[in-house]
Amino acid sequence: MNIYKDYIKEIEERKDQGLHPKPIDGAELLSEIIAQIKDSDNADRADSLKFFIYNTLPGTTSAASVKAKFLKEIILGESVVEEISPAFAFELLSHMKGGKSIEVLLDLALGNDADIAKQAAEVLKTQVFLYEADTTRLKETYNSGSEIAKEILESYAQAEFFTKLPEVAEEIKVVTFIAGEGDISTDLLSPGNQAHSRSDRELHGKCMITPQAQEEIKALQAQHPDASVMLIAEKGTMGVGSSRMSGVNNVALWTGKQASPYVPFVNIAPIVGGTNGISPIFLTTVDVTGGIGIDLKNWVKKVDENGNVVRNEAGDVVLEEAYSVATGTVLTINTKEKKLYNGDQELIDLTKSFTPQKMEFIKAGGSYAIVFGKKLQTFAAQTLGVEAPVVFAPSKEISHEGQGLTAVEKIFNRNAVGTTPGKVLHAGSDVRVQVNIVGSQDTTGLMTSQELESMAATVISPVVDGAYQSGCHTASVWDKKAQANIPKLMKFMNDFGLITARDPKGEYHAMTDVIHKVLNDITVDEWAIIIGGDSHTRMSKGVAFGADSGTVALALATGEASMPIPESVKVTFKGEMKPHMDFRDVVHATQAQMLKQFGGENVFQGRIIEVHIGTLPADQAFTFTDWTAEMKAKASINISEDNTLIESLEIAKGRIQIMIDKGMDNHNKVLQGLIDKANKRIEEIRSGEKPALTPDSNAKYYAEVVVDLDVIVEPMIADPDVNNDDVSKRYTHDTIRDLSYYGGEKKVDLGFVGSCMVHKGDLKIVSQMLKNLEKQNGKVEFSAPLVVAAPTYNIIDELKAEGDWELLEKYSGFEFNDNAPKGEARTEYENVMYLERPGCNLCMGNQEKAAKGDTVLATSTRLFQGRVVEDSERKKGESLLASTPVVVLSAIIGRIPSIEEYKAAVEGIDLTTFVPSIKELTSTSAH
Repeated sequence: MNIYKDYIKEIEERKDQGLHPKPIDGAELLSEIIAQIKDSDNADRADSLKFFIYNTLPGTTSAASVKAKFLKEIILGESVVEEISPAFAFELLSHMKGGKSIEVLLDLALGNDADIAKQAAEVLKTQVFLYEADTTRLKETYNSGSEIAKEILESYAQAEFFTKLPEVAEEIKVVTFIAGEGDISTDLLSPGNQAHSRSDRELHGKCMITPQAQEEIKALQAQHPDASVMLIAEKGTMGVGSSRMSGVNNVALWTGKQASPYVPFVNIAPIVGGTNGISPIFLTTVDVTGGIGIDLKNWVKKVDENGNVVRNEAGDVVLEEAYSVATGTVLTINTKEKKLYNGDQELIDLTKSFTPQKMEFIKAGGSYAIVFGKKLQTFAAQTLGVEAPVVFAPSKEISHEGQGLTAVEKIFNRNAVGTTPGKVLHAGSDVRVQVNIVGSQDTTGLMTSQELESMAATVISPVVDGAYQSGCHTASVWDKKAQANIPKLMKFMNDFGLITARDPKGEYHAMTDVIHKVLNDITVDEWAIIIGGDSHTRMSKGVAFGADSGTVALALATGEASMPIPESVKVTFKGEMKPHMDFRDVVHATQAQMLKQFGGENVFQGRIIEVHIGTLPADQAFTFTDWTAEMKAKASINISEDNTLIESLEIAKGRIQIMIDKGMDNHNKVLQGLIDKANKRIEEIRSGEKPALTPDSNAKYYAEVVVDLDVIVEPMIADPDVNNDDVSKRYTHDTIRDLSYYGGEKKVDLGFVGSCMVHKGDLKIVSQMLKNLEKQNGKVEFSAPLVVAAPTYNIIDELKAEGDWELLEKYSGFEFNDNAPKGEARTEYENVMYLERPGCNLCMGNQEKAAKGDTVLATSTRLFQGRVVEDSERKKGESLLASTPVVVLSAIIGRIPSIEEYKAAVEGIDLTTFVPSIKELTSTSAH
């Protein structure tokens, strides 16, 4: 059976699932299809033409290379296809956007046939995804006197690829669809348990919200053919939790418009809204697709006749509806006036949704085209020796005379690209910045590789200090889906220039370490900017931004990212930690105290949390920075004392060396380069040449939060509050309760110690608690299963050397085996401890799951509906979040303990403690 027949068989199988043919990305299949097109008598010729024209992926896929070559043959008359004229062949090349198609267009434009050259040049003028090989070729041909090369460069210098695009419509009609009440997690739009299908866009689109919702969206489209459906988070924020390009892809697939008639299942221009706006990371993803994100503000705080906020009996702010966005409401967006209307009634101002930069993204069909377009215009103008006309909105540069800089402002000023020389930039400035570290994770990595192919990138930017492709999100279960996807991903990323968790050649042991932990280790400069394909890309060194797969691809390809400098909220500490408290409790208390201090307003949302942690090394401090994603912060920055930072860098060096010893470094010696950078940074701190990063003493903050350690007297638990009468209050991370709330009675069905929120100390706490309880009771028996997953292999090695792992093994009923990893997810648990493979495990929701309806107590970050545990008919699944000692004790006794039981169990145990710095962690402004 040939490969084409295999493809037809797959098509028939997909029909049974209600799916269209899978887009073609392989050269072998497309070569066979082309052979059938050339054979005028072939029975499959008509279908082959459709596959070639409408179902082949562009960019740098091997199929795109074959397609471009055949189109070149048609244009040159070497092949004649009645259905594809030379003019149509040029049109098809114009939709391929980069890679081999650019090479072919340059061949034709710089060739000897003047008529063909002119047509090719006209197409080239519309293209922006050119790389160094392409621009170098153009420059060399221009320097040798080529008029056609000069004409192309002049068009690029004028940015005609942008200026000749249609303007954004002045009025956009929308019809509303309420996707949910309260915060909408990207898990609703792109469920984690369907992660394996993300690169198959049509298949993955079937999992968005519910089949019923999909039918309702189609019905709205039929009723309002002249309107776009706007997905709304009523009384909440849209797109919280994860960056997830797949979430935006799904929204665009159902409610957007097709990017090209010749590229299947790639849609753009989705429109989303939320009462409290759009999550910052999700909004970036919307920009990637040329979409629109709207802060609806359709529910407002109710005030009394004196202007005071009205609260209900529970103390919560009472909201009243300012205007309705009930499903089926027809609204009009006026992009010129930047207003939202219902008929003639003006509802809200939309200035933030239609900044000059966002208008460019919408016009160009996405932010990539703008990023590449700016670089192309600059190149062309420099080559021609002319000044580039101002076409794009200038970067917004905000500078306040006499005002100091926050930590994030300092980092952005150091890494800014293309800003006014010597100008000091403050929050609100819109900046292009150099990216130092990039991370790609395995359930979005296949999409990142698709994005790299679509923008025709073939090698990592030399600007990037280091980049890592993880294997942690698919670590738990090595099933057929993982076996099909992960090796393919690792090979692509390894070839591209990333350090990969798995060696495509199998020469080093597969490493399933949690990506955030690895990025935290390979970040060796607190002035670094990190971009990672996950919302928990939150480092305790540098400033890290979780991003969609597209932004990760852009950072890998260009070494740059574009974003406004965010405002900051300063967090400091006072008082003293109680000996029975764990640092995780301080983290939860920070959120609770902040909400209390600001009357329920989350001042962290969309901003940088600048936490003056001072004395905690990177591993422990990571617990705080990791949780800031759940605080809805844009990112976080740790301000450390000099000695603490040096300690963290020494730990990082040791772990990078282990990676080198395993054979993970590449031919560019990236890992060794990071050790060299760490040594340089340590020497700068020790010598006093460049102390640890601190903000200026006269920096300006949006708000300042002081966390009182003295009032944290009980362990704190983040509760999804699944039965709250107000649906919008369920499944947020803002309900923080102390242990006593549960009265020692709430049943726990499963405990989970793992995910990125734990460090080596947490695993030692598990070991110490078992030893403690064994000493008190003679033995330890589990009343509920306890799943324990170390975040990294290094931690396990260190625990083995220190004797803790032996005790964990003693009480485990299951221990992972890398030589025989699980082939399917566990669906039932016994009341024992499971020592699982390093990785994300239950936190991801795409492999391991608790039993439906369970109450789970976990150290992870995910409490969203259906993520760790799904609902059953008998009860709602609950994922409560707590510290390691609380989780361990709860699994042993089968319920959340009383405060007395908890204190007895942790007596004498070395918990993760924190003593605030007594130093003022600021510097004198030089501005």
